[in-house]
Amino acid sequence: MTRYPAIADHGLIGDLHTAALVSTDGTIDWFCCPRFDSPSVFGSLLDQQRGGHCRIRPAQRPFRTQQMYFPDTAILITRFMTDIGTGEVIDFMPPAGRDSTETHRIVRMLRCVRGRITFEIDIAPRFDYGRRSHATQITPDGAVFDAGDTALTLHAVREPEDPRLAQVQISEDNALHGLLPLRAGQVRGFVLESGVARRPQPIRVAEVERMFDDVVRFWHTWVSHSTYRGRWREIVHRSAITLKLLTYAPTGAIVAAPTAGLPEQLGGERNWDYRYTWIRDASFSVSALLGLGFTVEATDYATWLRGRYQNKDSRLEIMYRVDGSADLKEETLAHWEGYRGSRPVRIGNDASGQLQLDIYGELLDSIDAADRRGLRIGHQGWQRVTELLDWLVDNWDQPEEGIWETRGGRADFTYGRLMSWVAFDRGIRLAERHSLPGPIDSWREQRNRIDEQIWDRGWNEHRHAFVQRYDSEVLDAALLRMAQVGFIAPRDPMWLSTLSGIRRELVTDSLVHRYDPSASPDGLAGSEGTFSLCTFDYVNALARAGNLIQARVVFEKMLTYANHLGLYAEEIALTGEQLGNFPQAFTHLSLIDAALTLDRAMDASPQPVG
Repeated sequence: MTRYPAIADHGLIGDLHTAALVSTDGTIDWFCCPRFDSPSVFGSLLDQQRGGHCRIRPAQRPFRTQQMYFPDTAILITRFMTDIGTGEVIDFMPPAGRDSTETHRIVRMLRCVRGRITFEIDIAPRFDYGRRSHATQITPDGAVFDAGDTALTLHAVREPEDPRLAQVQISEDNALHGLLPLRAGQVRGFVLESGVARRPQPIRVAEVERMFDDVVRFWHTWVSHSTYRGRWREIVHRSAITLKLLTYAPTGAIVAAPTAGLPEQLGGERNWDYRYTWIRDASFSVSALLGLGFTVEATDYATWLRGRYQNKDSRLEIMYRVDGSADLKEETLAHWEGYRGSRPVRIGNDASGQLQLDIYGELLDSIDAADRRGLRIGHQGWQRVTELLDWLVDNWDQPEEGIWETRGGRADFTYGRLMSWVAFDRGIRLAERHSLPGPIDSWREQRNRIDEQIWDRGWNEHRHAFVQRYDSEVLDAALLRMAQVGFIAPRDPMWLSTLSGIRRELVTDSLVHRYDPSASPDGLAGSEGTFSLCTFDYVNALARAGNLIQARVVFEKMLTYANHLGLYAEEIALTGEQLGNFPQAFTHLSLIDAALTLDRAMDASPQPVG
């Protein structure tokens, strides 16, 4: 089987419209344009032969490699060390702004910092997931990869005295191959521009260095708005930058991940497309960013959300494209082998048609959190909320697919009922806080009915714990949020008993599984790793329960599972390898939330912790 880089062996760059993954060997092996959910141009992460790539590495062998971010930015630096010199590839994308555009730029600066080094350059785009052919034309100042209605233009970074694209050739598959020798102090490289085909223009070194300075300034200005002064500043701010990179600036939508098809089990079928905006993920993201003081993102998301709900007689979809449309028809890329042979490779997501009742609670909780931080809901926004709650009055007490998007049929999931309780509770709070009109008595009645139902059917006397589904004995890590949302006191004996059950059955050396698929069939073959979101939720629950030492140990252990840049995929395998789409917004927002909760608890503790 073809050798693939580890999922964790990547950094993320982006321009707030789309993003690219860069592996530690200098390869861009995932890039979709012009948006996150557009077809790929570079996709060798999912098929080394047919996916396409943009690779830069030393011609000298052997070489060693290291990767870092320029501090407090999304500028990625990949360093190569050889026996005769050291070089760097500096990758970034200038932010594209709020206006929709077909043009996006990836800047790849090449620098020799010691000795001398010759870079090998291989650029092999494969448009439309490798389904569309293209022609390649070399000019004195660059090259054009033309696939008809879309193209990549390569603008060379060079000085006037440099030879014009020396040692460059085109292979039979229309890929470009070249060599670029540099000596200490030299900076060269190229800019890849997506969109319609253009005539390549030379870019001077001073110009590309100004682009670098502008991007540094953008990210430093953005991070400076953070109010976080806690114990884990570096990892928290890296998570915040990652969430910002996953934001589609024209609408404020936050994608769950920039990738598709990365497996939850190597060789398995749990390979989903996450390049869309889940109501749940985006709501959690806004709450996490609000906790750090990033209010602009919360405002943008609220604006995006208002456009999603137009008809009071219909329900919210659980996910949307970044432009707000809901056409996410799932299809299989049968011509791709998948990451390490993990088939099928899916694009689109049929889970979009599922009923997941928890999204109403997460939405209302984020609106309430924003309101408490001064972002008061407007008149039209409140009308939308009342319509949502009116729909929920008639629909909360029915089977659903649940938070984990199981494909084994609908059930009465306790977490869905819990978050329906949250939806009514937060609606009541908003109405009473601002004397807003609405059927508050009806909402209060529904909230009380759900409360009684969860205690009656969600609590399992035999297990001494709240369970995943009514009339079952299966535990579920989603319920770790029960105390956090205020349904139960964080030190209630019944809650502590539930925590103990989760620790015994779902926790492995601090890492938390979502549930046990063998005890709760989900309609899919195979298994999965521990779910990183759930591990950070476990930290949150432990801290609220007063188990600060244990909470800190779990948190610090979890930090050791981050990749070399502080990024997380969705899951962690038994081997410690990261699995699933990467990086995942859900994981990073829960890291931020856990850090904030643990900081507050440790600050308030009369005894030193650690």
